[in-house]
Amino acid sequence: MTSTSVRNEAEDPGPSGYAAARLRLLTEGAQSGPPRRAALSGLTDDWLAGLFTAATGELCGASLVAVGGYGRGELSPRSDLDLLLLHDGSDPRAVAVLADRLWYPVWDLGLDLDHSVRTPAEARKTAGEDLKAQLGLLDARHVAGDLGLTAALRTAVLADWRNQAPKRLPELQELCAERAERQGELQYLLEPDLKEARGGLRDATALRAVAASWLADAPREGLADARRRLLDVRDALHLATGRATDRLALQEQDQVAAELGLLDADALLRQVYEAARLISYAGDVTWREVGRVLRARSVRPRLRAMLGGGKPAADRSPLAEGVVEQDGEVVLARAARPDRDPVLPLRAAAAAAQAGLPLSLHAVRRMAATVRPLPTPWPAEAREQLVTLLGSGRPTVEVWEALEAEGLITRLLPDWERVRCRPQRNAVHVWTVDRHLIETAVRASEFTRRVSRPDLLLVAALLHDIGKGWPGDHSVAGEIIARDVAARIGFDRADVAVLSALVRHHLLLVETATRRDLEDPATVRSVADAVGSQSTLELLHALTEADALATGPAAWSSWRGSLVTELVKRVSAVLAGDIPEEPESAAPTAEQERLAIEAVATGSPVLALRAQTEPPPESAAQDQPGDPEPLGVELLIAVPDQSGVLPAVAGVLAMHRLTVRTAELRAVDLPDGVDGSVLLLNWRVAAEYGSLPQAARLRADLVRALDGTLDIAGRLAERDAAYPRRRGVVAPPPRVTVHPAASRLATVIEVRAQDAPGLLFRIGRALENAGVWTRSAHVSTLGANAVDAFYVTGPQGAPLPADEASSVARKLEETLRG
Repeated sequence: MTSTSVRNEAEDPGPSGYAAARLRLLTEGAQSGPPRRAALSGLTDDWLAGLFTAATGELCGASLVAVGGYGRGELSPRSDLDLLLLHDGSDPRAVAVLADRLWYPVWDLGLDLDHSVRTPAEARKTAGEDLKAQLGLLDARHVAGDLGLTAALRTAVLADWRNQAPKRLPELQELCAERAERQGELQYLLEPDLKEARGGLRDATALRAVAASWLADAPREGLADARRRLLDVRDALHLATGRATDRLALQEQDQVAAELGLLDADALLRQVYEAARLISYAGDVTWREVGRVLRARSVRPRLRAMLGGGKPAADRSPLAEGVVEQDGEVVLARAARPDRDPVLPLRAAAAAAQAGLPLSLHAVRRMAATVRPLPTPWPAEAREQLVTLLGSGRPTVEVWEALEAEGLITRLLPDWERVRCRPQRNAVHVWTVDRHLIETAVRASEFTRRVSRPDLLLVAALLHDIGKGWPGDHSVAGEIIARDVAARIGFDRADVAVLSALVRHHLLLVETATRRDLEDPATVRSVADAVGSQSTLELLHALTEADALATGPAAWSSWRGSLVTELVKRVSAVLAGDIPEEPESAAPTAEQERLAIEAVATGSPVLALRAQTEPPPESAAQDQPGDPEPLGVELLIAVPDQSGVLPAVAGVLAMHRLTVRTAELRAVDLPDGVDGSVLLLNWRVAAEYGSLPQAARLRADLVRALDGTLDIAGRLAERDAAYPRRRGVVAPPPRVTVHPAASRLATVIEVRAQDAPGLLFRIGRALENAGVWTRSAHVSTLGANAVDAFYVTGPQGAPLPADEASSVARKLEETLRG
């Protein structure tokens, strides 16, 4: 049935004609979606216009106005009618009679009615006092009567809204935030409110109001389609329940899905979540822009006065190569070339998350439009930037959502598409699968001091439920996917095996601890056999807790935690039954020996910089187990054995803004006939910004640092004072531990801390002040985490007594926390 034929049936202005036409429109199914909503609005317009014409008689200066959802032409089957009877105030008694003749027929049909009777002045006054009323009037649409009266009101209301926008928009933002706090986020709820929850129809309407203010505008791409999808679901919900409800209850989801021609309730929720996610992200971007514009307006008069009327240039502060901060957002540097820098999206995302700043919409869209795909396997920098992003804590969520909104995540990780917006029917879960994975990474970032390989922990957190997009046991499917993803990201064969094992067994500890007898030796042995090593057990323990905490409040408790800890303790004891012998020190290479001899001959440090080679091809990378591929360039330093070498070298590198990715310090054996003792440092470093300094400058500063004429601490303090730290990630506190059984020849002190300029300098100086001798150091930076092990002895070259080792560790931790 066409909309025209339906309207013809409604020519009778009485309730029966309209009711019959309305029923046929809603039940015959010839139309759905926007055409049906438009037809229903048009049908209702015709009926109300007929009622208005029949009731006005000689009355002039009155009009009937649709506002709110009806004004937008978005009538769902059970929507209420938002109507304003507008009049010029010349005949209040006649207007009252007219109102009765309009409202009672609506009530007689059982339709919900939100009505008011006002003059234009009264309507504007009410709008000025009531934000919700003002929002409704922004969508005012003429239905019947004096068109000029309606048009004049609409023009005045829009002008008022634009004039009052600096005051009204913050109120609207607060209203949206309060509603979100009450209703939750539509994109994660199993029984969402399509209208009131964050990312729902109310938020979409708020974005229209922002656009109408001319102060800012929402990202338009996909927004209208997202709104349409939510309205389609609400239409189907009204038809399925026969009620005016916006709550998509579990028991109605299958019927609503069938009404929309979808496969099942999961397909329905996924469609709802995708629409809500788009609206939520558009809201975040829009409100950020509103805040930026309002802040600029508040300071612009003062700046113009100071600058003589000129427009001030925006401050741009560098964050990483090709990435800067501007106006509280992370944007691309003017010289950035996304088409030539495939790592740029991950570098920008990591910098934004570490700084606790949002990624600019323009920057994300530019990268999405122009960036080249990463090679396979990924270069080491890309992997490190991913780990840094995942380890940034709560800011990771917003940055990840920005990348996902423009399709960058699925381009980086194609397997992500299967878990994106995927609902979880288990009531214990509070998130969709993809958000749960990010939440697990956020939780895991709090545990990076508990493990020796935080990079593996964070990536395992991201991938542990990746198999939920496939049939069968998601742990088994996830193991296969994780193996492929880890190799593609660029992990070596040994790390790929660990990551796939973590995904395969991510439920092992909690399920065994809560469902098996821990007193049974077979229980502990089975877990030990599955885990295989202490390092994997350490990672699995942290992943288990992060996973449970990210699931929801019902998934973790002190009781569960104590059971898992007890199981880990018993498994660790089994795994410790075979303690490997301490490895012998490696012989120096020809180049290292040459540098050592030169250092002895000159009595001063000698260094060499060597550029890092290109990453190996995929096959070679998979066939060579070992540590992750380091970054930057290789720095070799040979120094005559003396105190203060570690803090001196670390301090000089920090002064030159060189980031230490890996570092080793050890004494080397000299050839026969060469007297003396030499310390050899083999470090991988990378420049924070720009190019590396010349080797001669590094050597000159190192000489001064060793002879005490260069005040490294003062220089670093001056720089920190000149560039105060930005707000951003609140990192877990440093952790310093002693491993008494790790070596027979020295005491091993391990430091796990947030990487920062000068960190290694502070550690080295603290160890020197403690009066211990650093025999060797093994430093690694994994994402934003530093995991450093120092083999120290007393002045006589023996391991430290237990109490002295504990005291040194405690003082070092206090120094790093200070």
